[in-house]
Amino acid sequence: MTSTHGTTGTGGTSAQGITAHGLTKRYGDKTVVSDLTFAVRPGTVTGFLGPNGAGKSTTMRMILGLDTPTRGHATIGGRPYAAHRAPLNEVGALLEARSVHPGRTAYHHLTALALTHGIAKGRVEHVLDITGLTDVAHRRVKGFSLGMGQRLGIAAALLGDPATIILDEPVNGLDPEGVLWIRNLLKSLAAEGRTVFISSHLMSEMALTAEHLIIIGKGRLLADTTVDAFVRASGAGTVKVVTPEAGLLTELLAAPDVDVTSSAPGALEVRGTDAEHIGRTAAAHSIPLFELTPQAASLEQAFMGLTRDSVEFNATLETTHLESA
Repeated sequence: MTSTHGTTGTGGTSAQGITAHGLTKRYGDKTVVSDLTFAVRPGTVTGFLGPNGAGKSTTMRMILGLDTPTRGHATIGGRPYAAHRAPLNEVGALLEARSVHPGRTAYHHLTALALTHGIAKGRVEHVLDITGLTDVAHRRVKGFSLGMGQRLGIAAALLGDPATIILDEPVNGLDPEGVLWIRNLLKSLAAEGRTVFISSHLMSEMALTAEHLIIIGKGRLLADTTVDAFVRASGAGTVKVVTPEAGLLTELLAAPDVDVTSSAPGALEVRGTDAEHIGRTAAAHSIPLFELTPQAASLEQAFMGLTRDSVEFNATLETTHLESA
């Protein structure tokens, strides 16, 4: 993976990362973000998760000084974003990839940013190469696909060689090759000691990219933990059991918090207890087991379990019958 910079130093904000202290945002009588306090540390990719309407974008905008908190404050590298003398050199952000003049080429867009921030023009060629846009650098942005526009937004975020990177939905519009590319890029940025804070709706991708999670729902903090600890604590995993005595074992495992379902004759999916308890129960009653396999929960299952009561819209699947007029 190509390094994003040619020197060993970065903008200097990574040592302290991002901190939010009691962030609150109200619009009239509606509270969008409520008393959020968390820290995003350097050297790791931190995922920012929450259902639609949870307040993720508003929180990111407050961190970047685009929205003023009703109460509380946020800092990057120990200072508010507006207090940084050269923000683009210290904080790279992507909130809206298509906020580019459509008549400009990718090269001219990045060059204009570089010239207005005192950034060497060599960085333009460098970030074009990193993001795979070299071959289309002189095409007008209005002809870019969604994925190409996303790559340009990321190139702009990296232009100042920042120590802190904040990206809202960075994989939006990318094809599978592009998703793999951004995953490796984000991991390499964190490995260089940078602070990397990203939001995404793609749980499967976040599970492969992030190490730490900040999860919010209805504007409130729900979890601040590692991916592994969050999935383990969710209790959403199951144990697959194959036995010729499925009926008897189901009766023996019956308990208020234990759910046993059958996916096929002799095959059980057990939720609410672990493989050790199932094995000991079977052994105590001389029940043969042909398979006893813990099935780890996915990040998506754990996330859905945590945020079930925090979603903005709950859809119920039902059959709709159309009648002829």
